[in-house]
Amino acid sequence: MDKVILKNAAELEIMRESGRLLASVFDYLDEQITVGTATMDINNLSEHYIVNQLGARPASKGQYGYKYALNTSVNNVVCHGVPSEHQILKSGDIVNVDITLEQGGFIADSSKMYLIGEVLPLAKRLVDQTYEAMWKGIQLIKPGATLGDIGHAIQNHAEKQGYSVVKEYCGHGIGREMHEGPQVLHYGHQGKGLVLREGMTFTIEPMVNQGKAKVKVKKDGWTVITSDKKLSAQWEHTIAVTSNGYEVLTLRKDEVI
Repeated sequence: MDKVILKNAAELEIMRESGRLLASVFDYLDEQITVGTATMDINNLSEHYIVNQLGARPASKGQYGYKYALNTSVNNVVCHGVPSEHQILKSGDIVNVDITLEQGGFIADSSKMYLIGEVLPLAKRLVDQTYEAMWKGIQLIKPGATLGDIGHAIQNHAEKQGYSVVKEYCGHGIGREMHEGPQVLHYGHQGKGLVLREGMTFTIEPMVNQGKAKVKVKKDGWTVITSDKKLSAQWEHTIAVTSNGYEVLTLRKDEVI
């Protein structure tokens, strides 16, 4: 496992700014993503905004050989969906937009679900309950809590709603590198796992499936889909552990804690 790197006050201030900038990208996209938008358009608009308006860098581009500024995961795509000029969003789609941004040497990572046009109630429920599951985990963050506490809370909420949690992919430490220690599982047992300490920074990004948890990777080597072709949803925030709780570094204007 990669080393867990505690951040000092000065480093956290830079991460706070990276997170603020990333949140502003989603504020911008809120006005851009609609019926008829190609997922490649989302990519191009985001990259242009990050580079030219914010003076920052899309950290995903070039990471592990990935060519794009973000992931767009539509409907039964669990994560790592590759944007395409041929994939046009239509009414009823749900899409996760996952973006990383680097500024001042530190990276922020966040994703948001978008409901396109008229979405069926069952799809909206999945999106809403996945968001709730993420917050169930976030709200437990404080020094002395464990990663197992977070994972258990997320899994418990999702499964009580009749959904399943993807186990192959997880949250991660973040800072100067996109992926640092620890791995943050979205399932687990209370009181188990790494004990949280002030200065830790990591993502929480549960992937919740409407059907079974099983997933598979498409031939492109990136796109992860549900094996049963049912819908999947995901939300993500970058979090810092504070002296007495947590701070959501990527909190958006449309969110209230």
